[in-house]
Amino acid sequence: MKKIISLLAVSVILSSCSIPAIADVERGYISVNTSANAEITPDIAEVSIAIITYDNKSMQKATVQNKEISDKVISTLKSMINTSNGDYIKTANYSASPQYIYKDNKRILDKYQVSNSVIVHTKSIDKVGSMIDKSISLGATNVNSLNFSVSNTDKQCNDLITKASKQAKERVDAALKPTTSAVTGIKSMDISCSTNNSVRPQYRLMKSNMVMSAGAADAEVQESSTIIEQGVVKIYANVNAQYFVK
Repeated sequence: MKKIISLLAVSVILSSCSIPAIADVERGYISVNTSANAEITPDIAEVSIAIITYDNKSMQKATVQNKEISDKVISTLKSMINTSNGDYIKTANYSASPQYIYKDNKRILDKYQVSNSVIVHTKSIDKVGSMIDKSISLGATNVNSLNFSVSNTDKQCNDLITKASKQAKERVDAALKPTTSAVTGIKSMDISCSTNNSVRPQYRLMKSNMVMSAGAADAEVQESSTIIEQGVVKIYANVNAQYFVK
């Protein structure tokens, strides 16, 4: 009797266990990577103009001189920008410090230096050369940097992504054409759009700068103004897609 009861118990335990369903076989897929790019004309310029002053004996004199030049430069540049179009001027990288030289292993005070940068952000790209010239004529020292960029790339990015996506599907269809397989859906799709939105153009300060420092008339300055080559901004779109096939 005991043996019969044990066999019944085992039977009950086995009947309560469930057998897992067989998992679906993973569908096949194909991967493809495509890209598209375009070049567009910049519509924003940002120029950083340095103003550096020195005095051999007084930090205060170097500071006052720097302020006088900076005020004149800023006042002139403000008359050349359009704030209603998003243009603005700001100052940055202000510093004042004593400069030393070493002689006979001794540190000796050489002079006091005050530096300041006036940054112009403008959509009036055609005026950038004149802005540089005017600033130099008023006592600015040099151009720290000059960059061109694009204010909005949304439309260009969308167009390029659409183009790259179409190319991806066309390439998959071309790859499957000699076979009996066909696309049944999208497994995954990664898209990106980037831009080198900071073009550093070639520019050169012509002889006008030497003329201006000598006090040339505005007419002469205009005839030999700084030449600016704004270049182009490149935009890149990438699509990395995986398609289910059967």
